[in-house]
Amino acid sequence: MFQKPITRIGTTVRWSDAVVHGGTVQIVEVPTTLPAPAADQARQVLAQLETTLTLAGSSKERLLMCTIYLADMADRASFNEVWDAWLVPGTAPVRACVQVGLAEPGYRVEIHAVAATV
Repeated sequence: MFQKPITRIGTTVRWSDAVVHGGTVQIVEVPTTLPAPAADQARQVLAQLETTLTLAGSSKERLLMCTIYLADMADRASFNEVWDAWLVPGTAPVRACVQVGLAEPGYRVEIHAVAATV
């Protein structure tokens, strides 16, 4: 029986930066600059996301779904300003934005993205 291959990008013992399978890529990005305001972390995380999408054979125009995790919903407006400027007009994915306790105290933003590969 033929099984579609799974490609992992940036794999460590605990996680991969991206996993490509069946025509889609799953990515989670977190900030590396701590502490920083939410807008700065959003710019950083979106730049990382764009780089990882490229490595996975995709692009921000091919995003299907994004879940935005914010440590504080008060940061939503500043995040949305960065997000809106980053997106290519007419290519907005399905999106959810939720407030959660993030894994590191300095995290303000975390993004889980699903995109179609080329």
